[in-house]
Amino acid sequence: MIKRKLTEADWFLIVANLLPVYGVWFEGWYAKEVFLVYCLETIIIGFFTLIKLGIVTVIRKKDWWEYQGSKTLVSGVFFMLFFLFHYGLFIGVQTSIFLGVISFHDNNTSTILQILVHPHNYLTRDAWLLLSVFLFAYGYENLTGFILSNDYRIKSMGRIMFEPYLRIFVQQFTVILGSFVLIFGAEKIFIMLFATIKLFFTVFIDYEGALAKAVARKKIHLSGKQ
Repeated sequence: MIKRKLTEADWFLIVANLLPVYGVWFEGWYAKEVFLVYCLETIIIGFFTLIKLGIVTVIRKKDWWEYQGSKTLVSGVFFMLFFLFHYGLFIGVQTSIFLGVISFHDNNTSTILQILVHPHNYLTRDAWLLLSVFLFAYGYENLTGFILSNDYRIKSMGRIMFEPYLRIFVQQFTVILGSFVLIFGAEKIFIMLFATIKLFFTVFIDYEGALAKAVARKKIHLSGKQ
């Protein structure tokens, strides 16, 4: 599952993940805000997954929906709505755990809805800068390879829809675990260790390759049954 070669997009992600370390260590950035941006990465990746599904919907219109061994040809809009609901539920639970641990204003618990509706109450200029860097890095990673490799013509919508989950599960686990540790202090040392661990799981693990192998094994298993 380890990547043998890093792409240009991977290097953008490395820079994006090292920026908050520099900010906390040398620019006085607030560690909790950095963690909030890490938490919002989940939404960023979901956003670009929706864009990819939208591109495929425009080009191919429909794709096969597989459920319990049966296949039905459905509109790409169905895939987009299903992903929006299912992924939204997933990150809602994960984000609620994170926000339940980290308090931002006078020890009052915030919600993801409050942050999305009133982001200016939670994000300073430094946090917006970091969020912009993540948007660019993940946008470049998600869309360049997807378009240049013609994945939008050949990759199934079902696979596109579920690609973010493995990485997001690992990413959110590290963020939530990190939030528990953060409340005990040592912010500078911890943010450096956390960024290093997160970089390994975000950049150096070949999630797409692992998913492709899993899909191939499933096809072999189904063909063997037939």
